[in-house]
Amino acid sequence: MSNRARGLLFVISAASGTGKTTLAERLVKMLPNLRMSRSYTSRQARAGECDGVDYHFVGRPQFEAMKERGEFLEWAEVYGNLYGTSRLDTEDLLASGQDVVLTIDVQGVYQVKALGIDHTGIFILPPSFEVLERRLRGRSADSEESIQRRLLTARREVFHYAEYDYVVINGDLEPTVIRLQEIIAAELSRTHRMKTIALEIISTFREHKSEQ
Repeated sequence: MSNRARGLLFVISAASGTGKTTLAERLVKMLPNLRMSRSYTSRQARAGECDGVDYHFVGRPQFEAMKERGEFLEWAEVYGNLYGTSRLDTEDLLASGQDVVLTIDVQGVYQVKALGIDHTGIFILPPSFEVLERRLRGRSADSEESIQRRLLTARREVFHYAEYDYVVINGDLEPTVIRLQEIIAAELSRTHRMKTIALEIISTFREHKSEQ
């Protein structure tokens, strides 16, 4: 557990195919105090996906009921399926001192902002549109219709980059993960967040008079 009273919330957004989920999963493996919030979804699990690991898979009626009860920090309908982040799950992690990373779209970030929740926003861009298209086509499971739909969405979403605190270009995976680690380290080291620890250290300077 962190020695901080409350963890920090990091929100990563990017167009589909940019690699935001892979980046977040790598960060969680490398940073012991960072947890990844698993989304709830109304869609069926794909081959190889596990409930509670990839997503919390629930039926659409159950998802709608959770939404009506205000149980989601954010939610969105994406290509006919519902996705949402549990407010309780996220709050429990943050309250325990764990840092949390969410991978959500632009629409979800607006909802987080509307709730007034303190967070650090990071937007991931691909090196170019051509690279993004190549990555999407490298997914054997995606149909041409799905690829074109995702590319159209990407054309709209990339213009929201300026609404985030940081922008990172995901060219190669390892350098991008390192850059994200640097951002997290910088946020953890901000003066107002280090105040308690800093004052404890400073107090030791006041307890001892310098030798004459």
